[in-house]
Amino acid sequence: MPSRRPKSAPAGSRPSRSTALLVATGGGLGSVPLMSGTVGSLAGAAVCFPMLQLAWPLYLGITVLLAALAIWVSGQAAEELGQADPPSVIVDEFVGMWVAALAIPFQLYDLAAVFLLFRLFDVIKPAPLPRLERLPGGFGIVADDLAAGLLARATWWLLQTNFDFL
Repeated sequence: MPSRRPKSAPAGSRPSRSTALLVATGGGLGSVPLMSGTVGSLAGAAVCFPMLQLAWPLYLGITVLLAALAIWVSGQAAEELGQADPPSVIVDEFVGMWVAALAIPFQLYDLAAVFLLFRLFDVIKPAPLPRLERLPGGFGIVADDLAAGLLARATWWLLQTNFDFL
């Protein structure tokens, strides 16, 4: 009777990348050598823009599902790559952008504003965002971006509420 065990890979060959890693890196976009976080945020903005036409509760539900998926695939990718927070993992940027864009109007102006605010908060990481990075596995990879997205959204709301010209 033939064995059902998979054949071992030939010596010197590289193991195949997992589906989790493919999703976590945005289909490989995270391999961009410079500014992979900005690339991930731009891709997240591009994907979320048409979704802004949905009712905000549905958009929120999809965002929560995306966040759960991001936590899982980020943790898997970090384990596969042997790094706590691999720079090539950009799905967290997608989630941060989706949170930043929650309940904004379907307008490029608003999306551009929350994009810039999200990148600002993600780069400067005001307290307590750095602490969130210390959470284990995928939670630590995604949590600071969720918080940066919330800060960006809250800031944009405050600016619009207090300044009529925005």
